[in-house]
Amino acid sequence: MAKKKPSKKDSKKKSDDRIILRTGEALVEGEPAYSAAEPEVVIGELDGPVGYAIANLIGDQVKGHTKVFAILNSDVQIRPTTLMVSKVTVKSSKYTNILMGTVQSAIAHGVLDAVRAGDIPKKKANDLGIIVSVWLDPSIVDEEKVDFELLFKTNREATAKAIGKAMRNEPSIDWLLDNQDKVQHYFHQLAVEGKL
Repeated sequence: MAKKKPSKKDSKKKSDDRIILRTGEALVEGEPAYSAAEPEVVIGELDGPVGYAIANLIGDQVKGHTKVFAILNSDVQIRPTTLMVSKVTVKSSKYTNILMGTVQSAIAHGVLDAVRAGDIPKKKANDLGIIVSVWLDPSIVDEEKVDFELLFKTNREATAKAIGKAMRNEPSIDWLLDNQDKVQHYFHQLAVEGKL
């Protein structure tokens, strides 16, 4: 029996299901300031540019900028495959332990929260990859008493929020054009006011 050739409609539907590359970012502030989380995410198919980037990043380790998978704990990697990359050069064991402990776990939970919320289709969990660029305030190493529950909460929430925004293509171009002159960059505004 001859195999049926896929119709143009079938192949179009298959390509419509692909998530080639989406980007998102979010800020979740906390008090004290060291607990703020501001991840940037890239999401896409593992057989596309995001998957190739993950493979290259994990194989190209650089001192001070180690790339690791998001895990619930050692031996429990999450899906979609998620690679975290630090925006800050890691220079101390305390910073490393916080980044590769509380923050790594929070990111893993945030990804799973995004799946549970439907922002990432569950059926795509084994097909997608995520790169999370992580901000952990370097001043955290000078804190005598760190609120790890708060740090976990802000990073978990910010990760899920950034993924949701990426998958919904937020903010939209219409919103950006309408609000371009209303949104002030925080640090630019501090500079203008002479507060930097």
